Amino acid sequence: MFSHFVLPRCIFRSCTPRVWQHTRGRCGPSTDMDHVRALLQLFVDRHFISSGHTNVELFKRGTICSYGPLGTELRENVLHQWWRSMTGSKNQVFGINTPSISSVSQDAAAGQCGHLRVVEPDDVQNVLEETEPMKEQLARNVQMFLQRAPSLRTSLIQGSLEQFVPIFESVNRKIPFGIAETGSCFQPSKDDNGCPAEVTQASLVWFCSPRTSSQWLDHWARQRLKWWRKFALAPSDFSISDVPQDELEGASSRGVKIFYKFPWGQEPVEVLWSRGDSELLQFHKRVRSKLQSRDGRKSIPHVVSITGNINRGLLAFLANSLQLHNREDTKQKLQQRKVLKLHPLLAPIKVALGIGRGATMELRQVCEGLLQELKEAKISAWPGYLETSQTPMEQLNSKYDEMGVLFTAVVSENTLESGLLHLRSRDTTIKETMHVSELNNFLCRYISAADNL
Repeated sequence: MFSHFVLPRCIFRSCTPRVWQHTRGRCGPSTDMDHVRALLQLFVDRHFISSGHTNVELFKRGTICSYGPLGTELRENVLHQWWRSMTGSKNQVFGINTPSISSVSQDAAAGQCGHLRVVEPDDVQNVLEETEPMKEQLARNVQMFLQRAPSLRTSLIQGSLEQFVPIFESVNRKIPFGIAETGSCFQPSKDDNGCPAEVTQASLVWFCSPRTSSQWLDHWARQRLKWWRKFALAPSDFSISDVPQDELEGASSRGVKIFYKFPWGQEPVEVLWSRGDSELLQFHKRVRSKLQSRDGRKSIPHVVSITGNINRGLLAFLANSLQLHNREDTKQKLQQRKVLKLHPLLAPIKVALGIGRGATMELRQVCEGLLQELKEAKISAWPGYLETSQTPMEQLNSKYDEMGVLFTAVVSENTLESGLLHLRSRDTTIKETMHVSELNNFLCRYISAADNL
């Protein structure tokens, strides 16, 4: 059989994904579909993702799409918190970074043929033109051509296996320890168009003794579920379950999946496998002696892998954080208030700076000074004071609530006279008065306190 191959331009431009279909069941009533459409439209309107049906469908599938400014910041925040949870834990974890395209020599050394190949259209044309018009010869030539072509990685695990030996030597061959990495991977397409799906993965490969691998799988499963629930407004929407025996992959002896309950059904956000030692032995079959640990038994370490889908995790946190509140406006009409109550550590924007009544030029200067101070403290702020239209404050608050902004700070003529500004909370809608010099420290303390919960 031929290896599946892809043309570079096809990966990123020529593919037109089909309308997304859930594989675990159908969506519920039409009201659920309306909620899903409203949810996705909100993410487009508030610059989490770019507009367009195809882009929205990619986002819904849990694959890489075109993110807007807020979506990009949220994605970086999720990745940062995932990385912190691994490399900052009490366990010994080393971070690495490997290329998403493997050369032929690397594939040969690993004994891997690769599933997705990168080829140039002109090279394919040359092979077809130079081949004799015999079916068998054509098949052999194409097969050889594909085997020489570089491959796209479908998992981050190979990079960790590749760098195992040097890291193993650096820790004096003592286990356990882990290797962490984040980056893009390409999954073979399940659609008729044959285009691979690009996914942002976060991977921890944990090396431990054979007799403790099952306990480590349980340990990491508990830790990962706790991590996902830490940032959730409704923690119970994240659940965990063992993988049935008939669904185990490769040489895995056990598997655990962490799910999120989307409006259209459950989808896995992170998967854990107890993989044994077969992949490690296959990758380093020529240096088996270097794989033996110094635990008195000279055993080959077993592998426990943790693979998270950051794109789907981002969607899960967004869906989980959305709250709808019914309220009456000044004309006693029922309106719906949408609030993205993202965790303070994940919220793309911590504070929006706006101006009230007063000398516009002077108030903007105050906001610019605050913006610079917040940037130096690495606190993301939204320059609402740059808006030229005179938008009522109530509408601005609704907009910022939909963007997930934690606080709205409004400077006015009173600020110029006494240094006091008004600060509104997204979660409580309570407004309080604060001196302009205290804003930075208040936000730092608030975010720090949220991190310690």
